[in-house]
Amino acid sequence: MKILIRTDSSVQIGTGHVMRCLTLADELRGRGAEVIFVCREFDGNLCGYIEEKGYIVYRLPVSKEQKHNIEGKLKHSAWLGADWQTDARQVEEIIKDLDIPPDWLVVDHYALDERWEGYLRPYCKKIMVIDDLADRPHDCDLLLDQNFYENLESRYDDLAPPQCKKLLGPKYALLRPEFREARKNLRKRDGHVKRIMIFFGGSDPTNETAKALEVVRMLNRPDIAVDVVVGAFNPHRQGIEQIVSDLPDCICHFNVEGMAALMAKADLAIGAGGITVWERCALALPSMVITVAENQERTVSDMAESGYLLFLGRSEEVSVDSLYHALEIAIQSPWLLMSFARKTRSLVDGKGVKRVTQEMIPLEITLRMATMDDCEAIYEWRNAEETRKHFFDHGLIKWEDHCRWLEDTIRNPDRILLVGEFHDQEIGVLRYDHVGEAVSVSIYLLPGTHGQGPTNRSHQ
Repeated sequence: MKILIRTDSSVQIGTGHVMRCLTLADELRGRGAEVIFVCREFDGNLCGYIEEKGYIVYRLPVSKEQKHNIEGKLKHSAWLGADWQTDARQVEEIIKDLDIPPDWLVVDHYALDERWEGYLRPYCKKIMVIDDLADRPHDCDLLLDQNFYENLESRYDDLAPPQCKKLLGPKYALLRPEFREARKNLRKRDGHVKRIMIFFGGSDPTNETAKALEVVRMLNRPDIAVDVVVGAFNPHRQGIEQIVSDLPDCICHFNVEGMAALMAKADLAIGAGGITVWERCALALPSMVITVAENQERTVSDMAESGYLLFLGRSEEVSVDSLYHALEIAIQSPWLLMSFARKTRSLVDGKGVKRVTQEMIPLEITLRMATMDDCEAIYEWRNAEETRKHFFDHGLIKWEDHCRWLEDTIRNPDRILLVGEFHDQEIGVLRYDHVGEAVSVSIYLLPGTHGQGPTNRSHQ
């Protein structure tokens, strides 16, 4: 399967579009797809970085004379580096040079709409749009908006074709696997702030990082450690390093690969909107948010009203003093931070990219090895009345006995315990017991999954 992704990054656009597309590309490649990127060579582009990740990148030149159609002009059309017709023809030529047309054309760009998509529809099998704004019509088969909005279900009613499948909300957030893995051993926060993380995205053009560091200096709490993450395209790196060097127990991090590990250690985050909101949610990290782009405001505002985070306002509205007072209040309110942590963890589970990929390249039932993380779930499944009635032993199993059994099972080389998943949802448990020359097989479906397909039933 061949997939073509059209997206851009620049000092103005930021890095978020490319980074989330890379997360999607990695998952698609893991399912055997060939993924190709098409990006324009703006200042601050990530073409080289994408190539380092092992992908082919077709580079488009930036037009010196942008001839946009003034009538019906999109709000972000200047972000394209050419008029939409030129961009579409350039992508058309790239597709024609491929050995086979792409199965999916994925577009993640605020400057493109149904005109561009309609022009290229004859040159691909299906089109997927990744959007955040809901401010222009699309011609697509699949639409992803991973943001939180109060009117989420109706945002695209008049902006996408009736047959388009919409994947809406944070459950589809495109997060790297490290966040899903970090959730498995996530510590329970108690609301007390011993470590703060500061990160304002890949570029931070208004230098909100320095503003936050000034607040840390004013706070004068040497007992609170601070991690400062500086993005690859942050033009203020040298000044930030200087500020950090004068603060006790404050560490600067560059080109961070283990972002999930840093977030997991923190008790409170100060940062921007965008994809990092969902990263923090996945790791139940309470956050104070300053929006640095217009497209971040609605989501962050709606989340704040629903009790998921503390929204301080747009970057130009947030002074050092107001940030300082907000931070003081947060540190003195462990009950508030615990509430944020509890709510955000249930909002984002880190499996969004798998759900999206499943819609693009459907897999049948998959199997994975059971772990101790499954202990409570397997206990509930096994003791459910619907499950027990199919066993020779209909009795309830005690929790202590179950934990001991699962620990022994995982260590036993002659026993394999697997959890079956469909569309990334658990559907059943499969166990193999090797006895001499024979193998005993036990299968049961989870409560509520019976009758949804061919029935295979054994007894434990």
